[in-house]
Amino acid sequence: MSALPTIYVDRTMPPGFEEMFTGRAVPVGPELSALATAQGVIAGGSVWDGPRMDTAPLLQVISRAGIGFDAVDLRAATERGVVVCNAPESPTVSTAEHTMALLLHVAKSLSANQRRLRGHIGDYYVDNEGIELAGRTLGVVGYGPIGQRVVKAALGLGMEVLAHDPYLDPNNEDVELVSFNELLERSDVVSAHCPLTDETHELFNSDAFAKMRRGSMFVNAARGGVVDQDALVDALDSGHIAGAGLDVTVPEPLPTDHPLQGRDNVMITPHIASATDLGRRRMFQAALDNAMTCLNGDRVTTCVNPEVYREQKT
Repeated sequence: MSALPTIYVDRTMPPGFEEMFTGRAVPVGPELSALATAQGVIAGGSVWDGPRMDTAPLLQVISRAGIGFDAVDLRAATERGVVVCNAPESPTVSTAEHTMALLLHVAKSLSANQRRLRGHIGDYYVDNEGIELAGRTLGVVGYGPIGQRVVKAALGLGMEVLAHDPYLDPNNEDVELVSFNELLERSDVVSAHCPLTDETHELFNSDAFAKMRRGSMFVNAARGGVVDQDALVDALDSGHIAGAGLDVTVPEPLPTDHPLQGRDNVMITPHIASATDLGRRRMFQAALDNAMTCLNGDRVTTCVNPEVYREQKT
């Protein structure tokens, strides 16, 4: 009987997760020294560049436990014959739910109301600045699985919806797809669900926030790098943007003295949207399944550097 492959896990696993490896692979890590024997990696939020890959001479696959792969150097992986794959469907439910939680928190002015209640401050009823979302327009930037689920939830609240996604055919979608600028101009809430790429880096900058309606809100559960945070601070300070809900920032976690912190109209969570009871397990299981597919010699359908297969043939 052949020995089981070794898979490095770059963060401490929740209780019970090791059971997923039984009879399939041997988990090691998160100590970096364990990379020396690893044939596969289940990657959380760690950076995987060429030098780090070089500490794992047996490495064949880096399997992301989630959607984003911006922390993996795809070129370096391809040059080393390492397959990189992700689990695009696994965080959908939890992240979409968290997006709506951020939106509702800001829209209903929960932080300010909680502060006033705890301090016995003012007239609670008169001072409440919460708004009703029914009839208002939500604009989703990135209409993938998470964006689609957010749209369904917004429709359930009675909101109007728009979406922007340059990779989709407007004739084949069940939502009104518009240009980025039109979405900004027509939306009362803008929610980011796009990957972090060269094209989307600081997509939400001072020009983008200026195009949004005065008094609109902004939500980001995608990647912190899609936002120019200084521009967001300025838009909040001027009152042009009424509030923001952020699960992702630069850096992570955001320092307590950052100007986005401590505001009643900004809710920040530490990149945990997908980290629910079922979300964590679903992402980890998908990442392990993908890693095992590769280690068993089969092609991974969620490979994000497909050119690696061409390199392996030459």
